[in-house]
Amino acid sequence: MTDNEKFKNDLSLLGVMPGDTVLVHSSMKALQTDCTPEEIIQDIEEVLGEDGTLLMPALTYDNVTSEHPVFDSARTEPCIGLLPKVFMHTDGVERSVNPTHSVCARGRLAHTLTVGHFMDDTAVGPHSPFMLLPLYRGKLLFIGDILDSCTFMHGVEDIVKPPYIRQVRSSFTVNGENREYTLNDDYGWGSEFQRIEYILEAPDIRKGKLLSANAYLIDTRALLSAALSKMRAEPYSFVTDISAYI
Repeated sequence: MTDNEKFKNDLSLLGVMPGDTVLVHSSMKALQTDCTPEEIIQDIEEVLGEDGTLLMPALTYDNVTSEHPVFDSARTEPCIGLLPKVFMHTDGVERSVNPTHSVCARGRLAHTLTVGHFMDDTAVGPHSPFMLLPLYRGKLLFIGDILDSCTFMHGVEDIVKPPYIRQVRSSFTVNGENREYTLNDDYGWGSEFQRIEYILEAPDIRKGKLLSANAYLIDTRALLSAALSKMRAEPYSFVTDISAYI
């Protein structure tokens, strides 16, 4: 069995199914394979089938900043991960419009999930692909031990508005248009999003292997419900002990 065949088999064993809508956070290095990023993307899409939708974060928070506040959805490269950088330039991919937290997608629901993001004046607002996933029975796939990179959780923070969030207004040029956004100061400060593993149970979270990488598949409806309940009861549930910062 080749790595491509094993990777597709591993995806199926983990619970990725034809017709699924899946947003992938990835560490290509964790796979420890000679497969190219193009092959890995193709393998995922083959498992999802014609009715499925593949999404990947195309975040630009490192290269679209107050010092360089310009975002062009056709040209601004993601600052995270090899797979998103390759996926962005794949034929047929659509990209949501947000200066720091855009998402790329291809498949049946690609346009539906990306078209409204420009309406939000926050990074992970209600029209973002991240927060639309629960409406479409979407899943989060993590390739590698990278649960701490769960951008979806910033959307939960936007809903709950825990006391550690400090918001600032910032101006950006987005696809040639001057716009203002409300962003969290020090986004990701002290985040401990890997703790989501302990608020979910199977089948809402599935753990397994994709080649050499540890992997997680998460139902976003279950995560939204559990994370909202947890954060509303204990606002600091997903951040570092703040005593050192007060």
